[in-house]
Amino acid sequence: MKKTLFLLLLCLNFNLSAQIVGKVTDQKGEPLPYVNIYVEKTYNGTTSNDDGNFELSVTEPGDYTVVFQFLGYATQRKSISIRSFPYVMNVSLKEELVSLDEVVLNTSEDPAYRIIRRTIEARKVNLDRIAAFKADFYSRGLWRVDSLPEKILGQEVGDFDGQLDSTRTGIIYLSETISKIAYKKPDDFKETIIASKVSGNDNGFSFNSAQDANFSFYENTIDLNAAIVSPIASNALNYYSYKLDGVFYEENKLINKIMVTPKRPKDRVWSGVIYIVEDDWQLYGAELTTTGQAIQIPFVKELVFRQSFSFDPAQDFWVKRSQTIDFSFGFFGIEGDGRFIAVYSNYDFTPNFQKGSFTNEVLSFEPEANKKDSIFWRGVRPVPLTDEELNDYIKKDSIQTLRRSKSYLDSIDAKNNRPGIMDPIFGYTYKNSFKKWELNYNGPLPGVNFNTVQGWNAGIGLSYFKRFDENGSRWLSVDQRITYGISEDRLRVTAGASFNFNRINRLRLGISGGSRVVQFNRSQPISPLINSVSSLFFERNYMKIYELDFVNFSWSQELFNGLRMAAVIGYEDRKPLFNTTDYVTIPNDEADYSSNNPLQPFETPETPGILPHHLIRTSVAADITFGQKYMSYPDGKFNLGNNKYPALRLGFENGSAASVDGYDFSELTAQLYQRVNTGNKGLMIYSLRAGTFFNGDDISFADYKHFNGNQTRVGTTFDYTNTFNLLPYYDLSTNNSYFEAHLEHDFRGWILGKIPGINTLNFNLVAGAHLLSTEASPYTEFSLGIDNLGWGKFRFLRLDYVISHFEGNNKGAFIFGLKFLNIIE
Repeated sequence: MKKTLFLLLLCLNFNLSAQIVGKVTDQKGEPLPYVNIYVEKTYNGTTSNDDGNFELSVTEPGDYTVVFQFLGYATQRKSISIRSFPYVMNVSLKEELVSLDEVVLNTSEDPAYRIIRRTIEARKVNLDRIAAFKADFYSRGLWRVDSLPEKILGQEVGDFDGQLDSTRTGIIYLSETISKIAYKKPDDFKETIIASKVSGNDNGFSFNSAQDANFSFYENTIDLNAAIVSPIASNALNYYSYKLDGVFYEENKLINKIMVTPKRPKDRVWSGVIYIVEDDWQLYGAELTTTGQAIQIPFVKELVFRQSFSFDPAQDFWVKRSQTIDFSFGFFGIEGDGRFIAVYSNYDFTPNFQKGSFTNEVLSFEPEANKKDSIFWRGVRPVPLTDEELNDYIKKDSIQTLRRSKSYLDSIDAKNNRPGIMDPIFGYTYKNSFKKWELNYNGPLPGVNFNTVQGWNAGIGLSYFKRFDENGSRWLSVDQRITYGISEDRLRVTAGASFNFNRINRLRLGISGGSRVVQFNRSQPISPLINSVSSLFFERNYMKIYELDFVNFSWSQELFNGLRMAAVIGYEDRKPLFNTTDYVTIPNDEADYSSNNPLQPFETPETPGILPHHLIRTSVAADITFGQKYMSYPDGKFNLGNNKYPALRLGFENGSAASVDGYDFSELTAQLYQRVNTGNKGLMIYSLRAGTFFNGDDISFADYKHFNGNQTRVGTTFDYTNTFNLLPYYDLSTNNSYFEAHLEHDFRGWILGKIPGINTLNFNLVAGAHLLSTEASPYTEFSLGIDNLGWGKFRFLRLDYVISHFEGNNKGAFIFGLKFLNIIE
């Protein structure tokens, strides 16, 4: 019975009216996936699915010529007369016979180089041909995992809400979209999604995006985290070797099949085959592969791009019909693969774009886009579902009501809520999925640390989280934490609550209060873990802290696109703290613990770093993103930023009603930050900050501007655009005007990738420059380092040599970057 029902639904997957349906196979009867199929001299087209099945929408009976085009196979044209629907047409394609018989061979150079040079010469002209267009767009995305482990690093992985079978294998994401797109060079883009479907969630909205699939090999590089050089880029001859594998004819057009091989396999490059039309010097097709190592995403094994083009006589141009991206991945025992399909149709290369045709909104949904029924999808889906995809829809859509039921969710919670023997130490979560709340207990491990004020210290926490809707746009979070320092014998308690109103402007209100210890530099330039190691093993207690009793009220909201505001007002009572222990694991004869006074760390007896006092502290910040692009979902707004322009942050801080005369102050700050993609030459990041104090001559040292120094010789951040790696933490703190600048360029293999031997290691050369200007002499740092160090897929290490200059003194040291600590902490 189940098999009969499945076969019935499989048949219904084809729309049985106004359709040409069939299957494409090779000469051996094996299905051919992703064959381009279209009505000749039109943009009405589709592709076959993994099983070779296709359906081509034709609305009127009549005479048609249907074209079947597939890379590596001879193109077929079938003339048909349709009198009724559905019209069934099965096609068998023959492998393309390529030869070199018509090629004039030159013993000094492969003929492919002449073709590539001519194509490179025509690259800009071909880009101009697609400088502006409208089109219909279809996408399908699929992620699949295979034999997913039950635990990773001791943590339960789960079964993705029952999406995996008994072997822990299955599809974890399947989604489709139908949309209208518009593009204008260089970066104007607009997508309106007409229909969206997510397997197992009839309220869901697809994350597929036409802009994310907008790849053109006519561009010099394809940006896939790293910039991968196109085989027909202006400088492609520096990166690739070419071989003409043969030629064949597409009607009267001569097509050249060219093998593409990297000169240096570890470069940011492709390998595979491209097809170029003689005399037109345009792409007929491409099948190119790159690796996770090349794009520097370690868990990706391989990416395979396939693009197919067809000739448009009206435009005298070969236009992209379809694109598939196949990928495989593996990390921490998780193995899987996936595919993203894109089909383009109904091009308009002469769009009448007006001044307001494009805005900063790059994606939006039509009303009820996620409510289209199966009849609608059978009528518009250009690529039929495979058996696996159809079965996934049937299974997950049929049980989604069950999976939302109280009985089912309670049964899942009953299993997951079982306490473990180690939960009191590491933590525990109790969840009520039906009522959308959870309670979390955070145990003392792994957060046990040491400092000379508290001694060994740890904490436990309790938090409550409640969602008020299905998509989690409205939520309440309440948390409490208790910490205890053994040496000082002091218990401290903090608590807070925040409420998020929506995911459009993300209005959020919060309140927090309690007692805690904070670093004088609240940016926490030294982590508790690094300070623990530095203190216990090297007797260098760099972290300086004071006690803060406080109550704060906070607000944040995006006022309009590109402007987000945040404000905090609170009462703060500050008290100095003193060392209470001189415990050390490994005594250092060359060093002794310093006091907890950052101004006089070696003065004895120990003096307080600040005077006890209280004040009202207010801060207001405005984050401005110029030209911010965003996607509008029915349940939220998702900002994409805009790297064409720097982001600007303006800030104002004020201390008032202080209990000590002279402690009232005001401070204005500004920051510019930008990430600049320089193509295959890497990524440049810069950050400029400036500030000035008003009425700040006699303020508490707690309110000085402190700069992120580093005396541990260990870096924990992914880049150093917020750090001076050889600057003592508090030597240049100021209550006057200041300016700091950071510049870092990651060459992403552009230099080291060209050095034989070294290029096999996939290291990145990183150069940096840093400047700090206060009332003292300017402080500068210059650095040269190697990033992406590690082994296999674990590339979380970095090594830099840094030279500093201050008041005529030069210092140099190596900085060991342990980027994984940034993830752990």
